[in-house]
Amino acid sequence: MEKKDLFTQMHQLEEQMGGMHQTIGSLKQEVVRLLEENKRLSIENQQLRKLLRREGEAGELPASDQPEKSAKETPAVGEGYENLARLYAEGFHICNVHYGHLRTEKDCLFCLSFLNK
Repeated sequence: MEKKDLFTQMHQLEEQMGGMHQTIGSLKQEVVRLLEENKRLSIENQQLRKLLRREGEAGELPASDQPEKSAKETPAVGEGYENLARLYAEGFHICNVHYGHLRTEKDCLFCLSFLNK
């Protein structure tokens, strides 16, 4: 095999590997998107089941048939913080950098600094 043929084959192999690298990167992004969607849907499903259980036990009206809450019945300020802390504990970002995305690493410094305020 001549040096020119060897170089040509190496160049072709390098191009093929670059294409595979791009394909793997795209697949990885799609897997992350699907995992985030799956987690979001699981949480939504869990919340809907809790709501159905509560309505079934208490015989409550659906939310659309209930009267509107007065200003005195609005949620407390701390409830929002608790919801964000719960979302973070469930594996989602709550920082303005990656809000709503699934945390793939252990902890996010941005989220933690937000929680410590």
